[in-house]
Amino acid sequence: MLIRLNQAQPYVLSLFRFVVGLLFAFHGAATLFGVLGGNQAESGAWPGWYAALIQLVCGTLVALGLGTRAAAFLASGSMAYAYFKVHQPEALLPIQNGGEASAMFCWAFLLLVFTGPGSVALDRLFGSQSTAATAEGATRQDKAPAVPV
Repeated sequence: MLIRLNQAQPYVLSLFRFVVGLLFAFHGAATLFGVLGGNQAESGAWPGWYAALIQLVCGTLVALGLGTRAAAFLASGSMAYAYFKVHQPEALLPIQNGGEASAMFCWAFLLLVFTGPGSVALDRLFGSQSTAATAEGATRQDKAPAVPV
C-alpha cells in the first residue's frame, strides 16, 4: 500500500499545486475585476489591488507549474503580510480574526517552495534538462561516502 502511495506522490503533488494555484488566481481575479462574486478593488489602491495582482499572476504561474518555486515564495510572503498586517491585529488566532485563508495559502505555498511543482508542470518541459541534472547531482552527493577516497 505504501509503495503505491509513494509512486503517486509526484502526481498528487502536481494536483495539489494546480488546485491551490487556481484557487489563488480566482481570488485575485475576483478582487481585480469584480468577477466570481468578488468586490473590485480600486485600481492602484494599496495594498488590496497589488495583493490581487500578485494573487492572479502567482496563482496562474503556480497552477501551470511555471516558475513554481519563485511564484510560490512570493505568494507565501504576500499571504504572511496579509495575515500579520490585516488579520492578526484583530485577534491572535486565525479562527478569531478571519485570517484562515491567508494562513492556509501562506503555508501551502511555502510547502511548494520546498517540494517543487511535482511531475506534471511546465517547469519540466522548459527546464527539464538542467533541473533533472541538478536534482540527480544532488542525489548522488547525498549518497557519497562520508570519507573521500
